[in-house]
Formats: sequence, C-alpha cells, structure tokens
Amino acid sequence: MERVTVSAGTYQLGPAAGRLSIRTSRAGLAARAGHDLLIEVTHWSAVITVPADDDLVATTVTIELDLDSLTVREGAGGAKPLSDRDRADIGRTMRKILGGGSASFSSTRVIPSAIGGAIEGSLTMNERTRPVRFQVRAPGPGRYRGSATVAQTAFGITPYSGFFGALKLKDEVAVEVDVDLAKAA
Repeated sequence: MERVTVSAGTYQLGPAAGRLSIRTSRAGLAARAGHDLLIEVTHWSAVITVPADDDLVATTVTIELDLDSLTVREGAGGAKPLSDRDRADIGRTMRKILGGGSASFSSTRVIPSAIGGAIEGSLTMNERTRPVRFQVRAPGPGRYRGSATVAQTAFGITPYSGFFGALKLKDEVAVEVDVDLAKAA
C-alpha cells in the first residue's frame, strides 16, 4: 500500500472545498418516532499547514465553525418523513440549546499511516476545551475524510429530550469532515 503524501504548503478550506457535518442518533422508548439527523455546518473555515513534503507529523490543522450555521440536511427513520417545518423547528431548537457562537479545533498531533491516520487536538465549545481524535482516511489523491465521536455533555450541552424523556438524542454525536485539497484557496 502506498503511503499518503501531501505537498508542502498552506491550504485554506471552507464549504467550497468540502463538507463538515454532524450525525445524531436517537434513544429512549419513543426513539422510533424521531429521526437520526445529518446536520451540516454551512459556515466554517480550516487551515492546514504542511511544513515540508512527506513530513505529515509536523502538519497543523485548525478549524473554526459557526454554530449558527447548522442546517438539517437529512432525517433517517422516524414515524413520518422529516418535513421542512420539522427542519426549521429542529434548527430553532439547536440554536436555543447551543446558544449560537462558534467552536474551534486545533491539532496537537498528526499520526500518519498508509491509509490516512489520525489527527489529535482540542475542541473548544461553550467555553470548554476537550481532547478529540479524528480518524482520517485518504480515499484518493488530495481527498481526506475524517470522523470523531464527541459527547455533548463534555461541553455542557444537554442532549435534546422530548415527550417527557421518551425521545432523546444520544449523548455521542459523530463529527465528519470530507475535504478536497485541490479545491483549497
């Protein structure tokens, strides 16, 4: 298997160069009534700095997310299909729960492997900073997909609960990033 390589340089990324999203899942006695959601962060920016060719260990990654830009894209499962009204209601609830603002990620260590590797760092949200590890794979030249699991309660967020607690979101959400360095600014 060929080792992943990235040319030296600074890559500035945003929605035109990829997608940053959050996946939620349901729990509780009424879980069948709710939806597993795909929520896209529509306003974000990232800077990836690779100091020298083939020196991925020294690479740094920073990401800034606008939490007011969270947009529900899909809803799987549920007793009925997710409507536009449902999407709008969920958007208002998310903004109420999160209180708007921003979140940021800053890498502390990059661990390359033949198929991608991992990026470890700190996620800051709601004035709390916690460690996060993104597992990364490279499906093609210059393309990278990463995912991490984040516990909402670690950032002071109480997962959504409805119907007197019979329907609720699981504490853990999946954060997913899919970028194409060829589209970097």
